[in-house]
Parts: sequence; structure tokens; C-alpha cells
Amino acid sequence: MELNEHNKQEYPPMHTAEHILNGTMVKMVGCRRADNAHIERKKSKCDYILPVALTPEQVQAIEDKVNEVISADMPVTLEYATQEEVKSRFDMERLPDNASETVRIVHVGDYDECLCVGTHVERTSQIGKFRISSTRYQDGVQRIVFRLDVPELAK
Repeated sequence: MELNEHNKQEYPPMHTAEHILNGTMVKMVGCRRADNAHIERKKSKCDYILPVALTPEQVQAIEDKVNEVISADMPVTLEYATQEEVKSRFDMERLPDNASETVRIVHVGDYDECLCVGTHVERTSQIGKFRISSTRYQDGVQRIVFRLDVPELAK
């Protein structure tokens, strides 16, 4: 099996939290996964295309749901398939032009799945507490900046 090499070593708790945030945004807001993301150890940000800004109540509900998923201690597992086999499940336009024929799907329990070559925790309980530290809405883009309070075990 041949996969594309990954150009960045993410911090697994933060990268897995991004997956959960994306899944939560899709489920609760009805948008696509982040249009742009910058994932770092101390703070990260995701940009979502939305017709209107999130309300403070929506922001709190999103944060609460992400923490609920984290607390559920779900396994984070991998699946491998060909692009042809998964084209009905995923937005294949987001793959790079040189993507390998074999793709890797990351599952966060039964809550979220997406194509990804990055690094992740083994269980959601290793992520720690998720906090949305700020939001900004401008020109149809909702930015969510988030941080993690990570358990000592995962540091």
C-alpha cells in the first residue's frame, strides 16, 4: 500500500480535536468541514464558510458538544481504501492533485470520519478539555480559534 507522505507533524491531541470540531460544525451548523485550518500545539484556528455569524449560544453549544465527544473516550481508528471506493463518502476535490490511489480514513468512534494522513491520539480522552478562545466573522468566513487543556499523559 502506498500513501502520500505527510509534510507536517501535527500535535496529535490538537489535530484530533480539529476532526471533532469539523464533525460538530457539519452536524450542528450544516456547513462543510473547515475551508482553511492552522493547527498548532498551543492554539489552532479553523475557518468555515457560513452565511451568517455564529451566535454566542451556538459557539457555546459547539464547545459543549466537542467536549462531550472527547469525554466519551471514543477510539480513533484508521481505514484504508481506494479513492474509487470512497468517492461517494467524501469530497474528493479536497485531495491534492498528486494524491495516492490509496487513501486513509480516520474515524473518531462513530462520530466523525474523514480522509487524513496526519497524526492522532488513540482515544478521545487523551485530548483534554477543548476551549473556543475566540471567534470572528468577516466576509462570510467564521473563524474559530481553540485551545486544549491537555492531560499530563498526552503532553
